[in-house]
Amino acid sequence: MKHILFLLILPLAFFNCKNEKNANGKLNVVTTTSMITDLVKNIAGDHINLQGLMGSGVDPHLYKASEGDVSKLANADIIFYNGLHLEGKLVEVFEKMKQIKTIAISDALDKSTLIGSEYFASNYDPHIWFNTDYWIQATQFVVKKLAEAIPEQEQVFKANGAKYIKQLEALKLEIQSAVSTLPKEKRILVTAHDAFNYFGKAYGFEVVGLQGLSTATEAGVQDVQKLSNFIIENHVKAIFIESSVPKRTIEALQAAVNSKGHNVTIGGSLYSDALGNSGTIEGTYIGMFSYNVNTIVNALK
Repeated sequence: MKHILFLLILPLAFFNCKNEKNANGKLNVVTTTSMITDLVKNIAGDHINLQGLMGSGVDPHLYKASEGDVSKLANADIIFYNGLHLEGKLVEVFEKMKQIKTIAISDALDKSTLIGSEYFASNYDPHIWFNTDYWIQATQFVVKKLAEAIPEQEQVFKANGAKYIKQLEALKLEIQSAVSTLPKEKRILVTAHDAFNYFGKAYGFEVVGLQGLSTATEAGVQDVQKLSNFIIENHVKAIFIESSVPKRTIEALQAAVNSKGHNVTIGGSLYSDALGNSGTIEGTYIGMFSYNVNTIVNALK
C-alpha cells in the first residue's frame, strides 16, 4: 500500500519540488546502490550534490522507494542506477520520471558479454560490479555523462576518472595475485545467493548460491539438501553468508552438512549487493572487493 501511495504522490512531488533551485547551484544527483554512489563520488567529488538511496546492508532486489525518498527523487537532475532489473521494485518509479534524466550504469556494457539469466526481466545477471573490467567501463561512462551535464567541469571529471581507473587496475592485479595462491580445485564459492557469478567467471571459481540470482526467491528444504550433498561431494571447506542477506539460510545449510558427518565452517560474511558501513574501508568499492577476496581465499585454503 505504501508503494502504491508513493507512486500516486510522485507526480505531485515533481510539480511542487522540481523547480526548486538548490542554494549552492550544483546539480542534484541521486544514486541507487552504494556501489554506484561510491563510483559517482570518486568522479564528481564536491562538484555535485550527491545522495544515495541505499546504504550499507540494503538489498536492492527487495528495496522499495519510501515516501521519504520522494524529495530526493523529485529534486534530482540526474539519477544513476544499475539497471538490468537489479532494482526491480524501482522500475515502476523510474518509468514515471519523464522529467528527470535516468541513466543505467549497465548501458555502458556490451550485453553480449553478460551472463544470461531467465529470472530477471532483462535476461541478464545484474551483479556487474563484480567484474573490475566492467566497473572500469562504468567509470568511463559516468565521466562522459557527467561531462555532458556539467561541461565546465569536464576536465575535472576526466582527471578524477583516470585516477580512479588506475586504482581499479591496481585492484584487479591485487585480486589476481590473491586468487593465484588458491589451488584451482578449491575455487568453489558457496554463498547465500548467486551474486558472484561475474567474479567466478573472471577468476575461475565455481559459484553456487543457495537462493539463486535474486534474494526475492526463498530456499526450500530440497535446495538445502541438494547443496549440502554438493558440498560434501566436493570437499568444500567453508561457505559464506552475505551482509545484505539474512544468515539463517546459510546456517541451516551448515547444520545440514554437519549432520551428515562433514564439517563445513562459515568462512565469513561477504559484501554482495551493498558496501560496508560508510567511513570504513569496506564502505568503498575497492575496499569491499579487496576484503571479499581475502576473506574467500583465506577461508578456502
